[in-house]
Amino acid sequence: MFDSLRARLYRIGFNLFPAYRRTGGRVTYIAPDWQEVRIKLPHTWRTRNYVGTTFGGSMYAATDPFYMMMLLKNLGDEFTVWDKEADIRFKKPGQETLYARFTISDEELAAVRAELADSETDSIDRHYTVDLVDADGTVHATVRKTVYVTTDRSKRV
Repeated sequence: MFDSLRARLYRIGFNLFPAYRRTGGRVTYIAPDWQEVRIKLPHTWRTRNYVGTTFGGSMYAATDPFYMMMLLKNLGDEFTVWDKEADIRFKKPGQETLYARFTISDEELAAVRAELADSETDSIDRHYTVDLVDADGTVHATVRKTVYVTTDRSKRV
């Protein structure tokens, strides 16, 4: 129950944090275990571009922090996680509210830990993809993130 309350407070915090708030995006759900996050990006005067469609910068910025945060919350203090690279592929102009659902499975978390434990280097890059879709599920943009993960072996138990 405490984790659920903490996740709701993070959701509220994201939505009030000025840097995220100005993207136009809103966090609608954070799972208590941080393995799923959902956002929506309303099509409003604040997110509309010159030609009346959703501004690409808003699309990207609304999706930016989540894979990094999800890994940070799930891997623990002995890991350092940074966004390293991103690209966005626009597929259809957005003229309605768009949604994104970020997920990280237990298998992916285990794979990250295993790769770092077996690796000769102390860092890896992981690639994640999320789609911005409308209410009907039509993909308007795909964002691909590269996340850098490293470990300080002296902190590991």
